Amino acid sequence: MDVWNDLFNAQLTIAGHSIKWIEVVGNLFGLASAILGMRRKVWAWPIGIVGNVFLFTVFMGVWFPNPQEHSLFGQASRQVFFVITSIYGWWAWQQSRKGRAKDAPAITPRWTTRRERIGYLVGAAVLVVLAQWVFAQVGAGWPAPRWYYWTDAWIFVGSMLATYFMARGWVDFWLVWIAVDLVGVPLLWSSGYYPSAIMYFVYGGFVVWGFFVWKKAARVEGPSGAGPELTERDRSLVV
Repeated sequence: MDVWNDLFNAQLTIAGHSIKWIEVVGNLFGLASAILGMRRKVWAWPIGIVGNVFLFTVFMGVWFPNPQEHSLFGQASRQVFFVITSIYGWWAWQQSRKGRAKDAPAITPRWTTRRERIGYLVGAAVLVVLAQWVFAQVGAGWPAPRWYYWTDAWIFVGSMLATYFMARGWVDFWLVWIAVDLVGVPLLWSSGYYPSAIMYFVYGGFVVWGFFVWKKAARVEGPSGAGPELTERDRSLVV
């Protein structure tokens, strides 16, 4: 137990700020999951789950001591949702792989329909309003300004949508992640979660890249394209 506690609580200091190693490791697992997700590999889901568990302990400061001495409940809560959605995504991508070539991607991306897009935009607005109220009622464990709850609510809701969309193979999920990153980086940095803020910044560039990869894949592999059984030429275009 002492060895585990030492590993769990290990910290490094950068520019006078203490950071838990588990925060760095958790974000590295998240980055690996994102790269595999862009390549539409089923392993993206279990690897992501490991990172989610690590990051839950980082953001839930009221249960697990951290150098920041406070919690980000929206960030912690979304890790729980990530695990639940990742289990669904893991199953969905495995089902999608059936009948495909051994080396073919797990899914074929597509854009959402107009009806689906209107539905998730309205749903997102309602959920953000509800989430910020719930977070404000629970409190942050420190004198957080009101804007904090709105930003944390959007990160929570946007992350839920993006992960579910990824499981469904919707290209829109990359755009939602971009919107999450635009809010997440400043919030995490101002709250002292520097590795997560830097990782979100890295995600920003990666997400833009992933968007164009999936956009091209949707065109090449869609109904008017090559389909799931790709030729070598088509595979070179989308991987």
